[in-house]
Formats: sequence, structure tokens, C-alpha cells
Amino acid sequence: MGDTGNGVKKWVQFLLQDESTFPHIRVVFPTAPFRPYTPLGGERSNVWFDRVDISPQVPEHIESVDNMARELVNLIQQEVSSGVPLNRIIVGGFSMGGAMALHLGYRFLPQVAGVFALSSFLNEKSAIYEVLSRRTIEEKQHNLPPLFMCHGDRDMLVPIKWGHETCDKLSKLGLDTHFHKVTNALHELKRTELKQLYDWVKTRLPPTQDDL
Repeated sequence: MGDTGNGVKKWVQFLLQDESTFPHIRVVFPTAPFRPYTPLGGERSNVWFDRVDISPQVPEHIESVDNMARELVNLIQQEVSSGVPLNRIIVGGFSMGGAMALHLGYRFLPQVAGVFALSSFLNEKSAIYEVLSRRTIEEKQHNLPPLFMCHGDRDMLVPIKWGHETCDKLSKLGLDTHFHKVTNALHELKRTELKQLYDWVKTRLPPTQDDL
């Protein structure tokens, strides 16, 4: 998930060329709704949810997060209805799309195979931290999906420090996390991180007997 599905798809294809697809995996690129966005003074933009400011120190706009999450759950359920089990689905995204994926994977659909978040962060008092901290002993017997994160070390919009802090908190709450610094990268995708991501995806979703 990025802002527009077609835009992110073209970005990935440009960076990876012939390596941008998987022989046995279908990749879905959804588009965020065109809605008013408070950090832009209320101007409309393709965003997954609203926020007071681009900062980890402000409260989450949980109403818009949860409304969007329910729509995305319906989209994922369509894939499940077509025959793809949840444990063969990975959710992820870039920037706000990555934050949205974190909510999906750890609050709404913890049965997925994995979660990735590129150049993303969570608010300091995110509902995700609360949900994970309240897991019962019985719930802890069931593993949550592993997390893959990448972040540019020159990102001025979402400083890498925010990504590190998010990953560290989630790790302390029991998640299997993988954090990769992308050298000389701004708030953008780079070929190196996409290669790492694609390798990680292939380890999480190896071909099944039906794919061979």
C-alpha cells in the first residue's frame, strides 16, 4: 500500500524491472481514498487515514484508521474467498501504507503470513502497542506475523529514528522484527530495500505443491 496503487506499482516495476513479480504470488496494489488530510490544511489527498500532524507525539486518528482497516479487511476477505488462505497473505506498504499494514496485521488480521512497513512509524501511544501489551498467556501461544521494516537514513519527512523506535517497541512486545537501514535514501523506495523485501517475502511464502 502506498498512495495510489498504480503509482506504487510503476515505481516498483521501474526499480526492479523483470524482478518485480513472483511466479507464484499475486501482488495487489490498492489505492488510498481521496480525502481531506489535516497536515495539508484539509486539502484532499490519497491517504489511508487522517492525522493531526506528521509526528509520533500526537494521538492517532483512530476512527479513520479503523474505518479504513475494515474496508481493507473486506478486500482481503475477497482474496480468501477466492481460495487464498490468510496464512498465505502478506500485508505491507510504504509510509502511511506501512502504518496501515501494521494495524491490519497486529489488530485485525494476525493470521497473515507477515507484515512489512517501509519508511513508516507509529504514534507513541498507538492502539497497536496497547493491544499487544494486553495479550493473554493463551494468546501468546499463537505467534504473531513477523515484521520487516526498511527506512532511509536521510529521510526528512519521517526520520529513521521514528522507524527505529517503532520497531524497538514492537520487538519488546514480542514481535519477530527485522529492521534495515537504507543508506543515502530520503523518503523514497530504493532498489536495495525492495530486493531485501522480495527475498523476505519469498521466505515467508515459498511455492506450494500446487505452484510447482
